[in-house]
Amino acid sequence: MPLPPLCILPGLLLLAVTGCSPQTPQSGIDPTDLRQVARGEVVYREHCAACHGADREGQPDWRRRLPNGRLPAPPHDESGHTWHHPDADLFAMTKHGMVPPLAPEGYESDMPAYAGVLSDDEIRAVLAWIQSTWPAEIHTMRRRMLEQAGR
Repeated sequence: MPLPPLCILPGLLLLAVTGCSPQTPQSGIDPTDLRQVARGEVVYREHCAACHGADREGQPDWRRRLPNGRLPAPPHDESGHTWHHPDADLFAMTKHGMVPPLAPEGYESDMPAYAGVLSDDEIRAVLAWIQSTWPAEIHTMRRRMLEQAGR
């Protein structure tokens, strides 16, 4: 299996140096697992990049509602809010779509449910790849934020 792109390796090194730890093993999502990350990139490019962007940049004006009232796909890089969510919520959003209690009652989203399309391991791999691309400071802020929230 080929190694993931070199752009993630500096982040992995910084994770090790700064002592940031991903939410593994409970979640099964490990942005330091090169095999999981490599698999996740392949799955992301096939199933997620069309909406969330090849570079995880999201759709333009992703914070502004479309005429139909829905929001464009958000970025999964450090400029978005993906890193604000615990792994369990990210997994559930991907597997089941944006449904209550993950989104307010009546919220409509173009985010499809991937249950039956992707295996649980594929979903975890995509999330590991996304997280592997975040800079060390995002991992540190995320860890602190989730600890303060008791997650």
